[in-house]
Amino acid sequence: MPTQATTDPDRELQSSPNDSGVVDLRSDTVTRPTLAMRRAMAEAEVGDDVYLEDPTVNALERRAAEIFGKEAALFVPSGCMGNLIAIKVWTHHGDEVICEERSHVNLYELASMSAIAGCMPRVARGEDGILTWPQIEAVIRPTIYYDSQTALVCLENSHNMAGGTLYTADQITDICERAHAAGLKVHLDGARVFNAAVALGVEVAQIASNLDSVMFCLSKGLGAPVGSMVVGSHAFIEKARIYRKMFGGGMRQVGVLAAAGRIALEESPKRLNIDHQNAQRLAEGIAQIPSLRIDPRSVKTNIVIFDCKETGMDAVQLCDALKPHGVWALDTAPYSVRFVTHCDVGAPCIERALEVLRAVVTKSQGTAASTARQ
Repeated sequence: MPTQATTDPDRELQSSPNDSGVVDLRSDTVTRPTLAMRRAMAEAEVGDDVYLEDPTVNALERRAAEIFGKEAALFVPSGCMGNLIAIKVWTHHGDEVICEERSHVNLYELASMSAIAGCMPRVARGEDGILTWPQIEAVIRPTIYYDSQTALVCLENSHNMAGGTLYTADQITDICERAHAAGLKVHLDGARVFNAAVALGVEVAQIASNLDSVMFCLSKGLGAPVGSMVVGSHAFIEKARIYRKMFGGGMRQVGVLAAAGRIALEESPKRLNIDHQNAQRLAEGIAQIPSLRIDPRSVKTNIVIFDCKETGMDAVQLCDALKPHGVWALDTAPYSVRFVTHCDVGAPCIERALEVLRAVVTKSQGTAASTARQ
């Protein structure tokens, strides 16, 4: 029996997210701030954050560090900058960074680890995006003067392009212990780490406990309009602050954004299970549409990726066919389409998306069959 998708009426009433008639499932970056966030932004006490004088930013950073069980935190404009800062802190020019082949730092950050941090990605392919220690160990460079040296392991939790798959806290602990024994640091691209924690039934501090640094986004599933955080030791954050400024991320009265981030940090994790239930409903509905291929059991968080090859359309064509009907999706590979659930998409939107998807695919197959008969 399909799991009934769940809505969050308070959130939908606050932000009126679907008044445009569009079901936007391209990403959880498209969310709108709630009325509570907007009020907090308007009323935020501010100061000059470059001088460390913005009280709202300072409070957000203290609270983020506390939640993750780390010594300190830093508010940054974006997740890409947060990851780049961590890579820069932990490496030197010419070093290598081990990451999964489909990871965000490898595919979607404009090769900044090479262009700016001076490092090279050293990729390994993990089943469902999740690397094991033997896979990591196999690509560690030997300590010899004519090889570039491995400095950092970068994990992603949840893993975006693998469909929101998860490292457990125990898996991360094992990798960290072995990496540290090998003299390596471990950074987590935790853009959606709260989704991972909710799906695993653990606190984010358990996931982060052995990691040297973590980046997480306030502006994805947590629903804030702008911003990400990096957390780690005092020494790490001192260096991170320098690189944030060097990369152009020194901000002034940015408490107007941090105020929304604080609400997102405190309140939004409480409702992420709704997004996960809605994603499960999507996956189960997609599995019932002939010519679409997905295993609903593979959907662990809020990301749903399915195969459309048997429809006769590629992923771009299918996304283009859905869009005029008010359902927006993203192609992630020639025949892979991604839906991402979030706080601005409730149960009625999920059912509408499935209805439109079914109709578009059915029409495409009917057209293809008619053409074949001719």
